[in-house]
Amino acid sequence: MSVIWALIADTFQEARARWLFWGLFALSTLLVLLFLLIVQVDVTAGAISFMGVDATSRRVYNIEKFVIVSYSWVSIALYIWGTFLAVFASSGLIPSVLEAGRISLLLSKPVGRTTLLMGRFLGNLLVVTLNHIYLVYSIWLILGWKTHIWSPRFLLAIPISVFIFAVLLCVVVLIGVLSESAALSVMVPIAITLLSAVLAQRQFVIRLFDSEWSRQLWTAFYWIIPKVYDLGNAMRQIILFDRQADLWTPVWTSALFGAAVLTGAVYLFRKRDF
Repeated sequence: MSVIWALIADTFQEARARWLFWGLFALSTLLVLLFLLIVQVDVTAGAISFMGVDATSRRVYNIEKFVIVSYSWVSIALYIWGTFLAVFASSGLIPSVLEAGRISLLLSKPVGRTTLLMGRFLGNLLVVTLNHIYLVYSIWLILGWKTHIWSPRFLLAIPISVFIFAVLLCVVVLIGVLSESAALSVMVPIAITLLSAVLAQRQFVIRLFDSEWSRQLWTAFYWIIPKVYDLGNAMRQIILFDRQADLWTPVWTSALFGAAVLTGAVYLFRKRDF
């Protein structure tokens, strides 16, 4: 464990040295300040004007509904923003370990290859987790302070965003080990995210296919690819309607994908000749 913590600390130091750590938090702070500026508008008056609600005895109910809807859409915006930003920030931290000279130095130390790669993975994950907590919690405090309506369900955006990033980070690690390319380590997870949104429309799309094999192929791709879209949609449903949504299916299928990809990355890393 001491070796793992040392590798995590090394990842933090490199993130700060490359300005990735500060850049990530600076962009999140910029978003928080922008959101703080936006909510200076009178939410009550704006909601009444937007929804066409008269100032009657039902006013509080309608304003609360408006704010909860706002919470749900803001959670989706933060989910997308935070995930994409985290992938961009983390893409270079894996290939940088494989640079000539550095990887030889690291492997000359009494550190196993699996431990080295997992320490790097956990260091990346911890940096992004701290940023997600800071970003989502700050927005929640601003919304609660402005509207006096506190929705703890909004904080669900933290664990869901961190989870889906962890899955995509497995892809970043695999591509980094295979290609040592930071650009490709960004392109593939982003492509998977966009593909997830397309594949999630399977109930509609499969009716358009004439052949059974094409429908089966589409369905197979849906179950293999991480459920980025489904998780975001389930999160919004829970925040908006305060009811149970199917989180378990996208979670276990995405986790299985991430575990398989990370296992493959570790296997290839152990077999490579540096």
